[in-house]
Amino acid sequence: MKKGVIALLAAASVVGALGGCVAYVPGPPVVVAPQGGPGNGFCPPGQAKKGNC
Repeated sequence: MKKGVIALLAAASVVGALGGCVAYVPGPPVVVAPQGGPGNGFCPPGQAKKGNC
């Protein structure tokens, strides 16, 4: 009987210790592409007339 109680307490301790563990996995990186300016093939409306592209 005493071995059973000790085994039960040991199992409860292991479950309690591992129950608080959390694995954090980083998400994919976010790449922000530039929207305007020279060299990327896109010029916002009205900017070419101002010479910004």
